[in-house]
This record gives sequence, C-alpha cells and structure tokens, in this order.
Amino acid sequence: MKNLFLIANEYINQSDWKDLAMLKFCLFAMGLAIGLFVPSKSKKAVLMTSVCVFVLTYLPLMAKFFKVAFGKKDWEIEI
Repeated sequence: MKNLFLIANEYINQSDWKDLAMLKFCLFAMGLAIGLFVPSKSKKAVLMTSVCVFVLTYLPLMAKFFKVAFGKKDWEIEI
C-alpha cells in the first residue's frame, strides 16, 4: 500500500492541470454511470451522501486554492 501512495504522489508531481482535469472528468463520468444503476428507493440517500462528500472535499480544496493564489508574491492577481 505504501508503494501505491508513493506512485500516486509521483504521478501527481508529473501531472499538470490538464491531466488532473481529465482525471476529474473521468471520475465524474464513472460516478454518473454508477448513479444510473441506483434503485429509485435509494436515490435520495445516495444524493445526500454525495452532497456531503462534495461539501467536505470542496471546502478544503478551495481553501488551499485561495491560500496558494493569494499567498504568491511573484505575480499579481487581476480581478
């Protein structure tokens, strides 16, 4: 398992934003495909779970993004 994490870290280090965007689209498409097979009676529970996972992962990701974006001194951000 430790090797898997080392390989994953190296993959991320060798990737650019386009590679990560493709990875996200791939996972999104897979999630949609799996979601189509959820029985009707379970769709609400699956939706609530996915919303919770989204919020719990989105907030730290955006916090890190803004920390990186506004922490840089080498360039200015134009708004």
